[in-house]
Amino acid sequence: MIEKMLEGIEVRLNLDYFTHQKAYNQLADKIVYTGPIDKFYNYEFGILEYRSLRFEHETLPIENYQGNAVVNYTEKDIPFTRIIEHKHFEFGHQSQTIITREYPEQWTVDKDAYYPINDERNNEIYKKYKEKADQERQFIFGGRLAEYKYFDMHIVIESALNLVKNEFSN
Repeated sequence: MIEKMLEGIEVRLNLDYFTHQKAYNQLADKIVYTGPIDKFYNYEFGILEYRSLRFEHETLPIENYQGNAVVNYTEKDIPFTRIIEHKHFEFGHQSQTIITREYPEQWTVDKDAYYPINDERNNEIYKKYKEKADQERQFIFGGRLAEYKYFDMHIVIESALNLVKNEFSN
């Protein structure tokens, strides 16, 4: 589906937008930016905070570990928040399985940002970035980092479709 959507469109991956920002900005009249909105504006109003994650992968010599792709753990005495058993996404029948434990981790700007911290301080900072972003004509800001909110996958798709609808109805 994604390949069909991008058919005929040049795709560049694994590039740091900020390294050659001016050159990249000249490539198109419209750019969809999905990175951290505070970084886009060089942290002008402050750094938005996130919760990060650490992943530990393990290969187990058993066919099935938990019978499900994802099991969430909410007990305070368990240090990880979920276990992912990857084969269940593809209905695999391998003789061994791979699991990933997901641990919450303190975030710093050099780590991946996963979950926004929606407290008063961060929401006020984001509001300033959002007001500035709303004035942009070349950029469309979308996704969890650019919109500073957590999205479940079905909401991500809905949000992306709404961005496109809004862009082409103007």
